[in-house]
Amino acid sequence: QLVESGGGLVETGGSLRLSCRISGYTINDYTVGWLRQAPGKEREGVACINMNDRTTYYGDSVKGRFTISRENNRRTVYLQMNNLKPEDTAVYYCAADVDLITSTFHLTSAPYETWGQGTQVTVSS
Repeated sequence: QLVESGGGLVETGGSLRLSCRISGYTINDYTVGWLRQAPGKEREGVACINMNDRTTYYGDSVKGRFTISRENNRRTVYLQMNNLKPEDTAVYYCAADVDLITSTFHLTSAPYETWGQGTQVTVSS
């Protein structure tokens, strides 16, 4: 099970940290990703992390501004978002995949089999 939190309203240039609380996984080597969906747009991959070796990948639109990380106990994955822009406004989802090796493919929604409910992030201009 995945449960997101930390969304909200922030001004342009501000920061937010999203959390994805993870339960029910007994393996160490799998991928957790953050994806987002704005109204009228397709779901977009933001970042992903391998829960074993912490390998990460980022979408081009967030590189240098967002950072994905996990707690040592592997129970929470974070998305630190800095220098937020109005175009970052979206519902943010965390998702998990246990089958595939972590790669840039995890910046798409295709490989994920488990999803959280989403958390809204709104950036005002």
